[in-house]
Amino acid sequence: MSESPEQDYDPGDVAVIGISCKAPGARTKEQFWDNLVHGRESVRFLEKDEIKVDETLINNPYYVRACGVLDGYDAFDPSVFGISDRMAAAMTPENRLFVESAWEALEDGGYDPDRVPGEVGIYGANNPQTAALYGAPPDRVSVGPEAIEHGLAWSPDTMTSNALYYIGLTGEAVTVTTACAGFHYAVHLACQSLLLGQTDMAIAGGAMVRLPHPRGHLWEEGRILSRDGHCRPFDAAGTGAALSSGVVTMLLKPLAQAVVDRDHVYAVVKGSAINNNGVSAMAYGLAQPERLSACIAAAMQVGGVTPDTVSVYEANGLGLPITDQLEVHAVSMAFGKQTGTCSIGGVKGNVGHGGVVAGGFGAMKATMALYHRTLAPTINLTEADPEIDFPSTPFVPQLEAAPWEPEAGVRRAGITAIGGGGYNGHLVLEEAPTLAERAPEAVGRPRLATLSALDDDALGRQRARLRDRLLADPGLRLDDVCFSLNLGRRTMDRRWAAVVRSREELIEALSADSAGGPAVTTAAAPQVDVDSLPHGDRGIVPAAPDDDRALSALAAAWVNGRRVDFRPLHRGETSHRVPLPTYPFQPRRFWRTEW
Repeated sequence: MSESPEQDYDPGDVAVIGISCKAPGARTKEQFWDNLVHGRESVRFLEKDEIKVDETLINNPYYVRACGVLDGYDAFDPSVFGISDRMAAAMTPENRLFVESAWEALEDGGYDPDRVPGEVGIYGANNPQTAALYGAPPDRVSVGPEAIEHGLAWSPDTMTSNALYYIGLTGEAVTVTTACAGFHYAVHLACQSLLLGQTDMAIAGGAMVRLPHPRGHLWEEGRILSRDGHCRPFDAAGTGAALSSGVVTMLLKPLAQAVVDRDHVYAVVKGSAINNNGVSAMAYGLAQPERLSACIAAAMQVGGVTPDTVSVYEANGLGLPITDQLEVHAVSMAFGKQTGTCSIGGVKGNVGHGGVVAGGFGAMKATMALYHRTLAPTINLTEADPEIDFPSTPFVPQLEAAPWEPEAGVRRAGITAIGGGGYNGHLVLEEAPTLAERAPEAVGRPRLATLSALDDDALGRQRARLRDRLLADPGLRLDDVCFSLNLGRRTMDRRWAAVVRSREELIEALSADSAGGPAVTTAAAPQVDVDSLPHGDRGIVPAAPDDDRALSALAAAWVNGRRVDFRPLHRGETSHRVPLPTYPFQPRRFWRTEW
């Protein structure tokens, strides 16, 4: 842990400043973590009428009706991005999920895409098979605008460029197809771009929707799919995993810059590495211990991390004895004969095997564990595989939730992803640094809080969600909340603003059924003499940031649709960006039925 807030941060450190996650049984990162820490299994066992495959296949005695179902996989809110319904239907479900998740990661980090300075790179992994199963656009004789539009909406190659365009950013856009190591490759490429100065911020992630959805799988002896639908990492009775879908994205920035910019830091990427087994593979697609070990060791070396300081290893953990044995052998070689102990776990027991996003589920688990300083249990592990000699390794299976108290004094985690075709990836994450102590928040100072949405219904849900967040976390400072809202959210047509002096006043204003008291809304906004207010290059500027009357006039002008420059309200402050509820999308079902 960083003890000195004034320290010179390692130039190779990259901060995770925003995250978004949708997984089986979880629509948010908070639900995902709650499921993990309470040991819940989110793989569902389907009824026959839910399964979208041939009836003959369902009645096969080896058909396993287990699936990591992703609720809302076919729904989308195109209005936020200015996407037409026709275009939304042409986009594959992975394209739609990824653009929403990238938006959420950006908002979670406290950034409005309209006010993001510099270049933002987007790096993402998806499954090329999804586009083929969704249905390819017809091979037209002439390639006119409509054909091009359909092709770009549907193509797996354009998932990241679509996100960059529709969110409203400029920078790099790279879609990677490296099988089940895709998320790790996306993060690795993002970190390289940031450290080379090619981008100022980066969004990295992966999206996977298994089509048709939902459906089970056919069990085959010795293959990676589970015989009974349960994944049992490192267990003697393991037979593989069920398949699942999901999306995970992370907003990244060099750590030193994130501290300067007063960003909220969930965790730090200390090192990353990728490689491929190539011709050295024991069998094509099977993990090769020496190559995987080299990948793990390289990630630690890049970050200047010694194995004895890594106290959590989040494994690929497929739950198939041969692959788990090879992985533990590989990581044991990378760690060497260290004296410390390291917790080992696998998230596939909870959510199944998410394909290109599988590594994202593991990275999200490790990030949240670092953030909450808590170890989540590895479920479905009742009898360790006797072929894995855990006592002779540094690794101890994590069977129960527990406080994370590292022997080395610093919390670090290693996360491995293995992809068919010989792809290996490893990330080393560290807890966020300790920041400088701040003076207590000024009591009784008036502050302006703003919210906006496309319509009044979404605006009402934003108010309710922010109120719930404030009630759930009494440690949130009012200055941080206002800073994050005023500068970290895109301005939309329907608006709400309140001038308040305390958290309690803000909660009360958010709770009101209609405008009144300190709050004003688009539906009932008082008029104000806009010409009398001071103006700058970016709109109206606050006349007196500490004056109730001046702030109320500013609020009224903004709610009436005027452009306001909120930056002077927070100049000279020590406010930090904090994670607040993101936009309440109103998804509708979109599915292509014809071209």
